[in-house]
Amino acid sequence: MKVAGSRVWVAGHTGLVGGAIARRLAAAGATVLTAERRAVDLRRQAAVEAWLAEARPDWVVVAAATVGGIGANAARPADFLYDNLAIEANVIDAAYRHGVAKLVFLGSSCIYPREAAQPMREDALLTGPLEPTNQWYAVAKIAGIKLCDAYRAQHGADFVSAMPTNLYGPQDNFDLADSHVLPALIRRFHEARAGGLDEVVLWGSGTPLREFLHADDLADAVVLLAERFSEPGPINVGSGEEIAIADLARLVAEIVGYRGAVRFDATRPDGTPRKVMDSARLRALGWQPRIGLADGIAATYAWYRDRLARGQPVRGVPQPAVG
Repeated sequence: MKVAGSRVWVAGHTGLVGGAIARRLAAAGATVLTAERRAVDLRRQAAVEAWLAEARPDWVVVAAATVGGIGANAARPADFLYDNLAIEANVIDAAYRHGVAKLVFLGSSCIYPREAAQPMREDALLTGPLEPTNQWYAVAKIAGIKLCDAYRAQHGADFVSAMPTNLYGPQDNFDLADSHVLPALIRRFHEARAGGLDEVVLWGSGTPLREFLHADDLADAVVLLAERFSEPGPINVGSGEEIAIADLARLVAEIVGYRGAVRFDATRPDGTPRKVMDSARLRALGWQPRIGLADGIAATYAWYRDRLARGQPVRGVPQPAVG
């Protein structure tokens, strides 16, 4: 698949991941096709079939998903399982039926067992129990990988599965109830600084180790995988660098300019104790992340602060009343 000159449907273009991929594809000379959620509910098979039949993309990126942190997974297990199963099943099947030449399905590092050897390799999949705090999302994403493999095995479809690590960047979700850790930290420290709070209390012990990747670096990987990769099973997309949540919190506080105390509530769940990916296979294809963590957080915070200053919507942040 050659990206330049191709017509690409980015399912989930309004989100963090889909937005970054859409920007990257446009810069590479592709025509990006999008479908607004209010017009095409990806959980409904007939709607997906009708849209694909009319749009006729050359290839598809499945970036649409119901996502969230530990709290959201615990509160909405049915949504996380059903929505993601329905989205991936509908898009993958319709892509095959309408002759899509390439499909890149995006999963998550949470597909790997809670106690997987670190750094996690692709062959760790299904070798042990999942982390309970995100098992619903993980099960759905594992099903998506296997569905791509099944269409490849039965129909010869060139469908591949990329497993990104924890992502962040512009267009992220900053809802304190539903978001992942990094955007939640940005918002918490921004509001604490603005409100003059002396202390911020965060969930967990602060000891878990996590790996983070800017969404623009993932977008580079998607382009490479579309053009140069065609194998079954997952392929990891990670920075290879890990940081303790407590150290991440201190880094975000410093970037935001919050000078108060940071305390951790160890009665709250931590999730997986350590999660870093082995991305050697992708790196062997020539991909390398470009954006360091501190620079990426600073750029994301600048985007967040600029949107608020301009009165533009930020996902998950209530808009001020007008009038």
